[in-house]
Amino acid sequence: MTKKLRNVVLVDDNETTCFLNNRLLNRLEVAEQVLTYSKAEQAYQELWGSHKEQPTAEMPDLVFVDLKMPGMDGFEFLKLYSALPEDVRRRTVLAVLTTSMHAADTARVAQYEGVEYLAKPLTEEKMQKLLHKRF
Repeated sequence: MTKKLRNVVLVDDNETTCFLNNRLLNRLEVAEQVLTYSKAEQAYQELWGSHKEQPTAEMPDLVFVDLKMPGMDGFEFLKLYSALPEDVRRRTVLAVLTTSMHAADTARVAQYEGVEYLAKPLTEEKMQKLLHKRF
């Protein structure tokens, strides 16, 4: 990766996970801004709720979403994301970051084209591989 990402979003209901991932991303200096959301529904509305048709500069470069959350879970988030226009989806890389390694979960995520699947915890090595692969 030659340039810093404009913004990265973490969607996870676990405060400790958000804190540690935020700290890692800031230490690696991969993004100008890191935003965290504890609720997937709020994250989706703020990221794409009002700009569903056209990509905008405010859209994140990268979104990490957990699968298991109260309220809207990661699968519902993926379903809404996949319904966005292709131009909008192309603007943002979506990565599932979860403790779940269940075959059923990995198979469900694999149905969504272009979505990355990473096992927690997020590490420098995993982040560098993702950046190299997608940016």
